Parts: sequence; C-alpha cells; structure tokens
Amino acid sequence: MSDLSALDNLEEQLRGERGRVDVAVHNFSVRELVRMITEEELNASPSYQRKFRWTESDESLFVESVFLGLPIPPIFVATNVGFQWEVVDGLQRLSTLAHFLARDAREAIEIGRESPLRLQSLEKLTELNGYCFTDLPKNLQVYIGRQPLQVISLTDKSDMQARFDVFERLNRGGIQLTAQEVRACVYQGRFNDFIDELSRDPRLNDILKLQRVHQDDGTRAEQVLKFFAYKNYKSEFDGKVETFLNRYMQAVDSEFDYVAEREVFDKALEALHAVCEGQYFLRKQTPVTPLVQFEACLVGAGELVEEGIPFGQVSPDWLEDAELRASTGAGTNTRSMLRRRVKRAKELLSGTA
Repeated sequence: MSDLSALDNLEEQLRGERGRVDVAVHNFSVRELVRMITEEELNASPSYQRKFRWTESDESLFVESVFLGLPIPPIFVATNVGFQWEVVDGLQRLSTLAHFLARDAREAIEIGRESPLRLQSLEKLTELNGYCFTDLPKNLQVYIGRQPLQVISLTDKSDMQARFDVFERLNRGGIQLTAQEVRACVYQGRFNDFIDELSRDPRLNDILKLQRVHQDDGTRAEQVLKFFAYKNYKSEFDGKVETFLNRYMQAVDSEFDYVAEREVFDKALEALHAVCEGQYFLRKQTPVTPLVQFEACLVGAGELVEEGIPFGQVSPDWLEDAELRASTGAGTNTRSMLRRRVKRAKELLSGTA
C-alpha cells in the first residue's frame, strides 16, 4: 500500500499551480475566425510558422473533415498586449481555413500563399476534388463558413511562467520549438525584437558555429539574451538556465537603455570577432562552438567594455585554457562557476592571465 502521507500537501500545491493559469472557452464560426486573422485580431503567423506547413493534400483533408462535421481539436491561443490572440496550438488548422476561404490570389498572398486552396485527394467527398471556395454554390459556402470551432484562450491574467509552460507543452508535437522560440512567443515586445535583431549580426554568424539542427531555431537569439542576462542579472542566477532567462525577459522593462546596451554588445562582439580573426570560435577537435565557453567570453568582453579596460594580446591557444575549460564543463551551472568563468574570460581577453 502506498504512503499517502507524502500527498498531504498535494491539494494545496495543485490549487496554487492552477491559480497561475486563467483560461476562457469560446466557440467561433469558420468565417469569423478567418475574419479575425485578416483583421489581425488573431495572429496566425507567429515566428515558428516557417518550420512546419501542411501540404495542400493535408489541408484538403482537413477541410473535408470540417465539411463532414468530424470532431476538431480546440484551437489554443494566448492573449497578448493589446488583447491580440497569439496561436499556441492549431496554427495549421487556422492557416488552412484562411487558405481555403481566400477568394482570389490577392487574399491568398496576404496569408502567405500563392493562390486559393483547390481541394484534392479527398477520400469521402470526392465530388469536391478540384474545387476551390469560390467554385462552390452559395449554400455550401454558407455551410462551411458557419461550421463552429472551439477556441480556448489563455487570458492576460495568467502568470507569465505559466504561459511559457503552456506554450512549451502544447508545442511538443510536430513543431518541436526550442525554449527560445517559445520565449519569443510568450515575452513579445521591444526587448524580444531587440535581441532578435542583434542575433542577425553577420559577425555573430562568422564566429558562432552551430549544429545544423540549430541553424534556424532561436539558438543565436538565445546567445544574445544570455549576454544581457548574465551581464546584467548575474546575481539572480540560480543554476536553472531556462527559468532564469524567462525571469530576465519578464524583468526587462522601459528602463533598459537600448542605445547604451547596443553599443556594449557591438563592441564586445567586435572584440571577440577580432580575437577569433573572423573564424569560428572552436576548441581543438570540436566540430561546433562550445556554447557555455562562448557565452562566458562574450559576457567577459562586454564587462571589459563597460569597465573601460582595453583588450590585450591573446594567446593563440587561449580557448584551451585549463581554468576556462574547467569552469565551463559539466556540472558548472552555478552562480559561483558563472562568475569564475566570466572572470577568467576577462583575464584572457585583457591579456592579464
């Protein structure tokens, strides 16, 4: 028999966690949802859309399911600033409906398609194969437009970390978002746009060699985020990188000096780019950039810039430094180790090692 005493606090814990999430349930017609997309009340084109898109055969089968009245999973959205809804789960379903109801090429182009969806490969309603929405008689247009879909919204009352958790859990299926891509959806705003812009700097691309799977998944943006988080929020680091970065994204507000911080990042990146001679930041016999070491060195460069300490002559084998490697290996995600590796990076980059 299990020991139930260990569950004495479960109800209290459950109540606390549920209190962090506030949801509402809605029912909308297909036509109304498409209108909300075109009028930008509903954002069905988030940054991760490029990663996954149904074929037109897949889209056609979904439209057939709506015609047949088959059960459709709820669309899950989150409320953003300005009360716009961001699609969390159901992107392909909504995009397909907008694609099918497009009346001409102009409307299709507005939603990122070349032309309206022409149904194909239907298994049940075979008479509809080859038809697009405008080909249908008026009664069928009205019928499909009135079909209801359920929408569950995560309201703006929900805790931000809870929003992150919901995005992450719901997108563990076909899209496989990284933590930074989820973060970009949840913590939208000026700072998110800022780090995304900086992540596209060609100099970062010159020296940061990533695995192919991470070439376009938010990893570069996360390196920029870590630069500011570790430089400005180091005292709050508790070893839990994901939640630490979430807290920093939430903490950044209007007091963040975008002009000054951009200048620090620019000078730090320029210095590291020069030290690497425009080549990849790599240790011997490593095929990709060791990210923890890279983060420490970029942050160290940033602190040198802020402290007005000049960069010195760097040893050719500086990336093999025993102290730097020891403080960036396995089991080093602690506040003391973070301080230790940044300190060593500063010593190496200033030529005082």
